[in-house]
Amino acid sequence: MSISSNVDARTSQLHAADSHDLIRVRGARVNNLKDISVEIPKRRLTVFTGVSGSGKSSLVFGTIAAESQRMINETYSAFVQGFMPTLARPDVDVLEGLTTAILVDQERMGANPRSTVGTVTDANAMLRIVFSRLAQPHIGSPQAYSFNVASVSGAGAITIERGGEKVKERRSFSVTGGMCPRCEGTGNVKDFNLEALFDAGKSLSEGALSVPGYSMDGWYGRIFGGTGFFDMDKPLGKYTKKELHDLLYREPTKVKVEGINLTYEGIIPKMQKSMLAKDVDAMQPHIRAFVERAVVFTTCPECAGTRLAEHARNSTINGVSIADACAMQISDLAAWVRSLEEPSVAPLLEALGETLDSFVDIGLGYLSLDRPSGTLSGGESQRTKMIRHLGSSLTDITYVFDEPTIGLHPHDIARMNTLLLQLRDKGNTVLVVEHKPEAIAIADHVIDLGPRAGSDGGEVVYQGSIEGLRASGTLTGKHLDDKVSLKDSFRKSTGAMEVRGANENNLKNVDVNIPLGMLTVVTGVAGSGKSSLIHGSVSGREGVVTVDQGAIRGSRRSNPATYTGMLEPIRKAFAKANGVKPALFSANSEGACPTCNGAGVIYTDLGMMAGVSTVCEECEGRRFQAAVLEYHLGGKNISEVLGMSVDAAEEFFRDGEAKLLAAHKILSRLADVGLGYLKLGQPLTTLSGGERQRIKLATHLGEKGGVYVLDEPTTGLHLADVEKLLGLLDRLVDSGKSVIVIEHHQAVMAHADWIIDIGPGAGHDGGNIVFEGTPAKLVASRATLTGQHLAAYVGA
Repeated sequence: MSISSNVDARTSQLHAADSHDLIRVRGARVNNLKDISVEIPKRRLTVFTGVSGSGKSSLVFGTIAAESQRMINETYSAFVQGFMPTLARPDVDVLEGLTTAILVDQERMGANPRSTVGTVTDANAMLRIVFSRLAQPHIGSPQAYSFNVASVSGAGAITIERGGEKVKERRSFSVTGGMCPRCEGTGNVKDFNLEALFDAGKSLSEGALSVPGYSMDGWYGRIFGGTGFFDMDKPLGKYTKKELHDLLYREPTKVKVEGINLTYEGIIPKMQKSMLAKDVDAMQPHIRAFVERAVVFTTCPECAGTRLAEHARNSTINGVSIADACAMQISDLAAWVRSLEEPSVAPLLEALGETLDSFVDIGLGYLSLDRPSGTLSGGESQRTKMIRHLGSSLTDITYVFDEPTIGLHPHDIARMNTLLLQLRDKGNTVLVVEHKPEAIAIADHVIDLGPRAGSDGGEVVYQGSIEGLRASGTLTGKHLDDKVSLKDSFRKSTGAMEVRGANENNLKNVDVNIPLGMLTVVTGVAGSGKSSLIHGSVSGREGVVTVDQGAIRGSRRSNPATYTGMLEPIRKAFAKANGVKPALFSANSEGACPTCNGAGVIYTDLGMMAGVSTVCEECEGRRFQAAVLEYHLGGKNISEVLGMSVDAAEEFFRDGEAKLLAAHKILSRLADVGLGYLKLGQPLTTLSGGERQRIKLATHLGEKGGVYVLDEPTTGLHLADVEKLLGLLDRLVDSGKSVIVIEHHQAVMAHADWIIDIGPGAGHDGGNIVFEGTPAKLVASRATLTGQHLAAYVGA
C-alpha cells in the first residue's frame, strides 16, 4: 500500500481527540437560568442574544467562563491559590469540553490617578526600555523614565558578621526615578479652599466642618474632643496658628482617647489619603461634589502636566522626549517608532510597533499613551484590554466578549467584526454577548435566551443559524431587522445653550449652539470629540443633569430599593403604620437577623478554596428578625415587599392602605426604563451591565434640572427595548426638558429633532462640527460617515 493511501485511511477514521468539538452545558441554574442545557461548537463564533436580564451573562460569564477560570486556578499549588481570588463552582450539573477562557468585559478600568493607557498595556514599559538604551544624555535604567518611581538616595552604617566577628561598614544607595518631585507623578497639584472645609464662625461642637463623614455626633467628635489639641467650643476663626495647623495639617500622632490608643492626623493629609487617592471621576457623587468645591486642581507648573522629572524630560531620541512620545496620538507614535532604525534594540522596536499597530487596528489610534485610564469609556476600556490578545500565538482559547460594539460608530463595527473573525480563524472559540444586528450577523451559531427578563427569562428559546433566528418568532428574531423611519415633523427650539471656543482634548475651538426644548443627538466616530464637547462644556452647568457611563457601586447588600433611595420612605411608612422605629425595617441596622447579620446567608471562608454560602436557618434567607416580620403595611411584611417585582410594587404603593407617593414615583421611573421585572431586594451584584446603566438612569430622572445629558443610553439594550427608550426620551422632552444624547445607534439618530455630528475622523482628524441640522438633511446630504450609515439604515 502506498504512503498516500495509508494517510487517507488514517484520516478517514476520526481520531478520539477530534471528537471533543463541543462545549456541553447541562443543567445550568446560575442566577435566573432555569436548568438549561446547550451545546456550543468549538473554534466557531457563537453570539448570545436576548433582552437585557434574560440570562446571557449568567450563562456565558457566570457559568462557562467562571468554571474555566476556577479549574485553571486549581492547577496551581495551594500556596499560590491563597493569593488568588477564590471562585465557587457555578450551579450547573455538567460542563464538558471547556478550554482556557480569556474574559474581555465592559468593566471600566481602575481610576487610579497614576494609571494611563500606556501603563495598563505593555506600551509604556517597552517605550521606557527604548529610551534607556537610545536616549541622550543617558540618565539610567528604564525606571529613570517612569513617573511612578521617585528618585531617592541614602547612606548609613550596617553590621555584618564575618568569620564569627561583627563588622560595621558604611553603605549607600541611590535610585534614579522619573517622578516629578513637585506633583509626585500625578501631573497636577492640589490647592485647598479652606472656606469649603469649615465655617470659621462656628466651633467644632456646632458642626463647623463641611467635610463629608466628619460628624461631631459620632466617633470623630469624640476623637477631636479627646486629643486636647484644640477647644471644641471655640469658633475656628479665633483659632491660633498652632490650633489651626493641628486641625488641618498635623502629621500622624499617637494619642489616647477614652482609654483607646489611636493615631490622630490632620484633616487635609487624611483627605489626601482617602478621597484624593482615586480619580475624581470614580468618586461617589456627593464626595465628588465636595472635592470639586474644596480642592482646586491645577497643572503642575514644574513638569507642565507630563508627570516627569526634569532629567527624564531632557533625555531625548532625535529631539523627542518620552513625554513628547506619550503625548503623541498613538497612530503618529507608531509611525515614529517605525522610523527608528537601531539594530541593537530591533526586536523591542518591532514588538512596540506591533502593540501600537494593534491600537490602530482596533480603532483606538486616536488615544495617546498619557491618557488617564479612568477617562476611558466602557467601550474604550474593553478594546484596550483586547490589545494584548490580538497578536497572541495561542490557539484553542475561548475568548469571551461582553458587547464589544459598545461605544462604536456603525463605521467602526465592521472593523471589530473583522477582529473577532480573525481570533476565530486562528482556531479559537469566540463567545460574544451582543445586541447589535451588525455584530449578530457574523455569527456561526446563535443562542437566544428569554423569552423575557428576570424570572420570566433564563430559558433557551432558540439555537442555530442566523437565518433560523430570523424565522424563529422569538423577540430577537422579530426585531432583528427593525428599522426606524425618519421623523416627518420636528419640535421647535425654545432657545439655545451656547458653547464657545471649546478646546478640550482634540476639540479645535468649537463654537456651537445646542438647541433647547428638543431631542438633540450628538454623533461622530469613536474619538471624534463628542464626550469632550458635552462633558467638557455642558455637563457642569447649572440645571444640567448628566447620566454618564460610570459604573454604579454596590455590595451584595445593595439592591434597587437602597440604591434608588426608595427604601427610606418605605421604612418610614412601615414605622408609622406600626408605631415603631424605622431602623427596625433595615437589614443593615436594628432589624437585621442576628445570626446572619442581615445578609440572609452564612458565608464560611475556606482559605484558598472557594467559600461556601448557605441560607441562614434562623431567618430562612429573609434577612430580618422574626419579630420584625410581624409588622405589616397593606397586609405585607417588609421581606414580602422587598420580594416584589417593580411592576407589582408600583401597583401595591399606588393606592389603598399602602399608598406611598414617594416610593411610587421611583417605581414608575424604574418601570419607564424597562426594569419592571426586577425584584426590589435583588442584590446589585446580580444585575447585568445594561440593567445597572438603566437603574442609574431611573435614579437621575428624579433630579431637578432643565437639561438632561445621556451618554449612550442604548448600552446593553435589546432591540425590542430601544423603542421603549425612544418613548421615554419623548416623554422627557414633552414635559418641558431639553435632552442631549451622545449616541451611535441609528434608531436614536433617526428619532432626533436635531443632530450635531462631530468629526470627520478621530483624534487629531476630528474635533470639528461637520454637520448641524435635522436627521432628514443629514441623510439627504450624506456628507459625513454618520450621514452615509444613517441613510443606509433608514433605506433612503
